[in-house]
Amino acid sequence: MSGPLTGVRIVDLTRVLAGPLCTMLLADQGAEVIKVEALEGDSVRGPASGTGFSPMFVSANRGKRTLALDLKHPAGHAALLRLIATADVLVENFRPGTLEAWGL
Repeated sequence: MSGPLTGVRIVDLTRVLAGPLCTMLLADQGAEVIKVEALEGDSVRGPASGTGFSPMFVSANRGKRTLALDLKHPAGHAALLRLIATADVLVENFRPGTLEAWGL
């Protein structure tokens, strides 16, 4: 996809709706968005359709690549740090202090 954000890499640590909609708009503008999910997936993936992809999840995460990591495991944490090092932007919507607790 091309657009004004072509060439910009975004690591997406967002969940639920507001954050994924934000990064979806960035992907719509051409950014490469890599959504990082827990091994069990985003809480809104849901089994709503029986496919494991609720309509809300699909619409808010279009145009993104996804990666599942266990951030509580040292290897998953290290992989996230390597991914962030390659990014231009990190978008997250955790409670205040969460990233600091993870050492980010």
